Amino acid sequence: MSDEKNLNDDLNDMLDDAKEGAKKAADKAGELANEAKEAASDFAESAKEAFTSDDNKKVLAGILAILLGWLGVHKFVLGYQKEGIIMAAVGVIGCFLCGIPTVVVSIIGLVEGIMYLTKSDEEFYNTYQAGQKPWF
Repeated sequence: MSDEKNLNDDLNDMLDDAKEGAKKAADKAGELANEAKEAASDFAESAKEAFTSDDNKKVLAGILAILLGWLGVHKFVLGYQKEGIIMAAVGVIGCFLCGIPTVVVSIIGLVEGIMYLTKSDEEFYNTYQAGQKPWF
């Protein structure tokens, strides 16, 4: 009977150790989850700032000009509504015609996107945001 009692005590000790280990692991997992949540929040905030600040419109406008230049999306990002509407109209109407107008507008978007991305931040800001130069 004492062997059974010792075995029972040993099992209870192991069970207590397992419970304590599980609690420590759960606490550590909770800490790591909180750290990950904070890091994700910081990253989201940084990304939001990167794409909404005036000095970083260059990257957004450049990428959109290259990818969606035929729709004039980059013009809207820079605040050129009239030019954006012109490019979007020509791009969409060109799809229904022979496609040549869409190709031309796409090339314009590609060229503008490359120009945006190759300019310095200061030069881009002075030319397209402060200077309000809508084309090339």
